Parts: sequence; C-alpha cells; structure tokens
Amino acid sequence: MAEQEAERTESTGKHLSMGWVMLGVTAVAIILDQLTKIWAVTSLPEDGSAPYSFGFISLRLIRNPGAAFSLGAGSTWVFTIISTLVVIAILWWVAKGNVQSVLLAVVLGLIAGGAIGNLIDRLTQPPGFAQGHVIDFIDYNGFFVGNVADIWIVGGALGLVLYFALHRETPEVTDE
Repeated sequence: MAEQEAERTESTGKHLSMGWVMLGVTAVAIILDQLTKIWAVTSLPEDGSAPYSFGFISLRLIRNPGAAFSLGAGSTWVFTIISTLVVIAILWWVAKGNVQSVLLAVVLGLIAGGAIGNLIDRLTQPPGFAQGHVIDFIDYNGFFVGNVADIWIVGGALGLVLYFALHRETPEVTDE
C-alpha cells in the first residue's frame, strides 16, 4: 500500500514537473515571438521592401491573412478556431499526465507557443477580432515569409516526429 502511494506521488511529481517545463517553454516561445513581431512592425517599412538581407534570408514586413504560404486567405477565422483547438488539445493532454519526457514537454511547448503567438495576431491585429492578419517578416529567399512562431511550430513538429521515432513501442516476439 505504501509502495503504491510512493509510486503515485512520484508519478504526480514528474507529471507536474513536465507540465511546468511545457508551460515555461510555451511562455518563452510566445514572448520571443511577440517581441520580434513588435520589432518588425516598428522597424521594417510597411511597403514590403526588404531593407535587411542576409544571403538566403531577408527581413520584410507583410501581414498574412491566411496560413503558411498565405494559403486560405479570407479564412482567418478557421485558422483561429484550429489554433485554439490545438492549444486546448495540448494543454488537455499535458494535464492528463501523458507527458513523461522533457523532450516531449519541450516540443509540445514549442508547438503551443507558436500556435498562441500566431493566435494573438489573429485576435488583435487588423482587420478585426478573430480575423486579424499574422505579422510575418522572415523572407526565405522568396519561397515564403514567416515569423518566429512558425519556426517554433515547425521545430516542435520535427521534434515530435523525432520523439515518436525514438519511443516506438516494438511488440515482443514470442517463440511458440
């Protein structure tokens, strides 16, 4: 009985620790995303020109009414709902105690932070609530223009693939 209580306490402690790791990463990701967007809006020209170029990457301000690659322009409210549901799903999964790994806590924090960062834009930027344009400013040589939140989402998604690749359950082979 005491052994079961000790295991439950240890499991709860680890669950809470991973939750705090995830929330900490989420908070840092949101703050860095929003600070870089504030810098972009106050420092880059509104005309879409690229005053800063670093080889493959240049910095130019655009206001994206859609999602990645400006897909879905005019459907911002759909992306607002999807982002909200993704964040709720991640928080629910973490709250249920399903995160027992620092790597998983970090990658979920990156995805949640990126989703919330872009969600903040959709809720607060013109043209209006739940239809706001996302502030993008990192131009990848004309392929697409993104922001720091996008980096968090892509990095988190790649980390999630890595996590599940490393933690695959392999069935036991039995000799019959």
